[in-house]
Amino acid sequence: MSNSESSVVSSVTPEQISFFHENGFLALDPITTPDEIAWMRESYDRIFSQRAGREEGNQFDLGGTDEEGKEATLPQILNPAKYAPELNDGLYLKNAQAIARQLLNPNAGGGVAHAIFKPAGIGAPTPWHQDEAYWDPQWQYYNVSFWMPLQEATIENGCLWFVPKSHYWEILPHRSIGNDPRIHGLELAVDNAEQVTKSAVPCPLKPGGVTIHLNRTLHYSGPNKTDIARRALILGYGVANSPYPAPRNFSWNDIKMTPRQERAQSSQSK
Repeated sequence: MSNSESSVVSSVTPEQISFFHENGFLALDPITTPDEIAWMRESYDRIFSQRAGREEGNQFDLGGTDEEGKEATLPQILNPAKYAPELNDGLYLKNAQAIARQLLNPNAGGGVAHAIFKPAGIGAPTPWHQDEAYWDPQWQYYNVSFWMPLQEATIENGCLWFVPKSHYWEILPHRSIGNDPRIHGLELAVDNAEQVTKSAVPCPLKPGGVTIHLNRTLHYSGPNKTDIARRALILGYGVANSPYPAPRNFSWNDIKMTPRQERAQSSQSK
C-alpha cells in the first residue's frame, strides 16, 4: 500500500458510529487518494460534457424545467458508471462499502448512484429535502448516501447542510421545486421551513471527503457562487427493503410531468 493510500479513511471509530446514529449524518476526511480523484474528475467532466444518458432520461436538470436549448443550472446523471465504467472500480468504492457496513449492517450493498453538477457562478441550490421522499412509498428503507466532492466543497460553492436528528422524523410534505410539476427536484413544503431547519449544520469537505446521511435526514446545498464548478458523486448503500407497515402515498411524485419522464418512457418503448 502506498503512503497516499494508507492516509485515507477506510473505517470509522466507535465515537463516529455513535455520532452518526444519534444525528443521522457524519462527515469524514478523504476516503480516496488525490490521484484517484484526478482521474475521476476527468471521467465525470467527460460524461457531463457529453450529456450522457439524456435520451434515456438519466441526464436532466434536477432544478429546472429541463427544456432543450436552456442551460441547466443543476444537471444530474443517474447511474454515471453506466457511461464511465471505470467509476465501478476504485479505492473509494472499497472504502465506502467498508464504512457503510460498519454503520448499517455487515451485508449492506450498493455502489455509484448518481452525480450532481453545479456550474460555476450559476449552479442552483438543492432545496431542503429527505431522500426517501423521492422513493416508492410501499417500502421501508435503511439506506445511506455518501456525498463525495471531487474538489473542495465549501459553503460558497454548495457543500451539504444537515438538520441533526431529523432522521427520526417521518417523511415531511414535499413538492416539486417552485411547485412546478415539470421539475424533477423536490423541496420541503411546510409553512415553518425556517424553524424546521434552524439547527442546520454545514459540512465543508476536502476533495474526496464524504458526508454520509440516512434516507430520512433533512439536507440541503446552497448555490455555487464561485468561479469553479462544483462536482459531487453520490454513492448509495443499504440493506434489503421491507414492506412499509401501513399504506402511504407520496402525492408529489404522482403528479410530476417532467421531460425526463417523457424521454425515459420513449426510450423504453423503442
